[in-house]
Amino acid sequence: MLSEVLLEEFEVLESIYPTELSKSSERDIQIDVEADEVEEGLASLKLTLDVHYTDHYPDALPELSLVPLEGDVEQGELDDLLEGLIKVGEENLGMAMTFTLVSHLREQLTSLVQSRDARQKFEENEKERLALEEEERRTRGTPVSVESFKAWKAKFDKEQADRKSKEEEERLKGLTAKEREEYKRMNTRLSGRQLFERNRNLDEETLLEEGTVSVDISQYERTREEEEEEEEHITFSDSD
Repeated sequence: MLSEVLLEEFEVLESIYPTELSKSSERDIQIDVEADEVEEGLASLKLTLDVHYTDHYPDALPELSLVPLEGDVEQGELDDLLEGLIKVGEENLGMAMTFTLVSHLREQLTSLVQSRDARQKFEENEKERLALEEEERRTRGTPVSVESFKAWKAKFDKEQADRKSKEEEERLKGLTAKEREEYKRMNTRLSGRQLFERNRNLDEETLLEEGTVSVDISQYERTREEEEEEEEHITFSDSD
């Protein structure tokens, strides 16, 4: 026979949880409990709390178990929730405790949803932070030392020389033997700037650019002397 305390508690529970509570026997009830105040976009959690009342209730704890209804709940999380319910029940021995147990379970489910959301946001932020750090390292590059610069410069010069050599080979393929010789001769001729850098004390003949006509100054002076002598031998006649 059920105690008056249990009968009264059933009446109260049925009025509080008209749709959530169901009875499978005189001493067994099931109450669906879900997280409260869940933000939009978050996955909610819903469990069924199975309660079996013993003959010594409320001076002894009822037998409790949890069954997942909605959302993924790991076994470890179920064990923690059940452990919390037992602790609350022990604090309320001697009085009707089912409503207190359901309220506690709802609070714990809400905390679980919120902690999951916080953990997910932290992991996403951490992932983004690591990605940004990796991008900064990639764009910042390796600090340059004298040795690393020399190694890079040698590699760069070699690549440039190889590229130029390949371009020369491709260009020469389309030329005749005579054209190739002329092309090589033109490329080996030093420019005026190269000549100047090679020898800053170049004489006048070296500095003449290609196509410039040379002038013999002494020949010019002899020509002027001959003209002057011819002028001296000219006689003027007086027409008057």
